[in-house]
Amino acid sequence: MAAPLAETMRAAYVERLGPVEEIVVGELGVPVPGPTDVLVAAELVAANPVDTLVRSGRYPTSVPFPFVVGRDVVGTVVAAGPGTPFDVGERVWSNSLGHDGRQGSFSEYAVVPAERCYRLPGGVDAGLAAAVAHPAATAYLAWFVHGDLRPGRWVYVGGGGGNVGSAAIAMARRAGARVLASAQPRDHDRCRKAGANVIFDYRDPDLAGHLRSAAPGGVDVFWETSGHHDVDLAADSVVTGGRVLLSAATDERPAFPVRDLYTRNVSLHGFVISRATVSQLADAARLINDMLVAGQLSARIAEVLPLQATGQVHARLEAGAVTGRLLVRP
Repeated sequence: MAAPLAETMRAAYVERLGPVEEIVVGELGVPVPGPTDVLVAAELVAANPVDTLVRSGRYPTSVPFPFVVGRDVVGTVVAAGPGTPFDVGERVWSNSLGHDGRQGSFSEYAVVPAERCYRLPGGVDAGLAAAVAHPAATAYLAWFVHGDLRPGRWVYVGGGGGNVGSAAIAMARRAGARVLASAQPRDHDRCRKAGANVIFDYRDPDLAGHLRSAAPGGVDVFWETSGHHDVDLAADSVVTGGRVLLSAATDERPAFPVRDLYTRNVSLHGFVISRATVSQLADAARLINDMLVAGQLSARIAEVLPLQATGQVHARLEAGAVTGRLLVRP
């Protein structure tokens, strides 16, 4: 195992769960990887809304203190345990740090369990990889773990202009599905480039009618990725025996059309990436890498900021004042 490059590192961390003001950017000891871990020198990390939920305690999960925040990292292996398949110098990525007892990624060095570490294909931009790691894994879980997606099926992607939405469109098309998407008009070209067959204005007062016209038999899987759920629209659009996916939500509490759903055997599937298994995430990573190499994934990156701005990043995420991904360069 190669020696780490330093004894201390800069990191964004908290000593206790709470508001954004708890975030400290300062010096911590460089972590020591175990026999089945790698130590990664971080090149870029990405901020996710779930990072703020973990930091605040709104998403309960085991965290060690001082706790380094963040899930996603792209970087280079600088030390590898003897029980890992990695070599020093390999470029890698991960998207499942920072919860369930694992330290996070917003630091100069991060320990990554080998089973949660994936090689970055040659020629793939680090910023793109960091930006798509979380949204594209979410899309994989939606379609292939919870959505039972198969070739020839019809799917609806609400919020198609977002990073999760565009990854969902691209994955569904690659899998042979026909994709209906809704987005703001300014994002229609982005949806089209991702592979959507038909695109609607999400504010159209007759969205339900247009969906019925485009897919008279209904869609097999309905997924609103934006978190603003119109359950009536879902019930009106999905086929008998179809599925409605729930992966994000605001604090709204929409009315629930129970009769329209249960009388047609429609099932609701809620999921979060935090509960994905190691094997599911590894399967997602293989597809993500293949699609990155093929140029089939894109990302809207809002800004790349220094580690010192981590508190500002969390505040912006909590305020909903971000369009695109916020990346941080440790």
